[in-house]
Amino acid sequence: MSVILGGVNSGLRVSAVSYLNTWPLVWGFLHGPLQGRFQFRFDLPAVCAATLGSGEVELGLVPSATLTPLGLDFLPDLGIAAEGPVRSILLVSKVPVRKIQTLAADSSSRTSVALTRILLRERYGCEPSMTRHAPDLEAMLRESDAALIIGDPALRLDPATLPYEVLDLGAEWTTWSGLPMVFAVWAGQTPVLTPEVRAAFLGSYQWGKPHLESMVARAGEERGFEPALARDYLTKIIQYELTPRHLEGLALFRKLASQLA
Repeated sequence: MSVILGGVNSGLRVSAVSYLNTWPLVWGFLHGPLQGRFQFRFDLPAVCAATLGSGEVELGLVPSATLTPLGLDFLPDLGIAAEGPVRSILLVSKVPVRKIQTLAADSSSRTSVALTRILLRERYGCEPSMTRHAPDLEAMLRESDAALIIGDPALRLDPATLPYEVLDLGAEWTTWSGLPMVFAVWAGQTPVLTPEVRAAFLGSYQWGKPHLESMVARAGEERGFEPALARDYLTKIIQYELTPRHLEGLALFRKLASQLA
């Protein structure tokens, strides 16, 4: 690996999440003065973690639940977080939540799966059996009592119109813990996370902040999201700047996730 920040290409290989919520973090790398600085690829969250664990990349936007198992360090300034509803991690159930026995899970993110297990156990007293499934709500509910849908597929659902019980797991976590939930962070082995790399990722985010309307427009053009939904999601729901309270919530989640069998 070669990291020469003054050059056009650093050689640092980075896996970023392919969902809409990643755009503000990488906009400066994709469209601003940091273009070409690192070698980016875009994956589902679980794939980000897998490529980092296998050495295919040196840095990734990985689900929080994978930090401890993979022995990773992380940049403490930025992440994908929420304090309250997150809108893109939904538990949809055709039975009362306390009676869920089977759960079909979009396993694209180990954090979402771990969060679901923690909240169902702690708040609702149930520990359903889980199966992996592609994010197709009706197909999932044909086979199981409930479905876990995350990321862009969840954003495409309107919880208010679904004829099922719907839990927003960001809201559930904050109600239960009193803390924000950090879903993903930039992570890698400690030697990779140099001050120069940290400054580059902060720079990408800072450059992107004034360009949020461009992101909203492209979210409609490229992904079909209504502007109002994309704007609220990127500017009011998802939090990118991590505070001590976010890090406290992350520490609690990591502790609980590590205790799951």
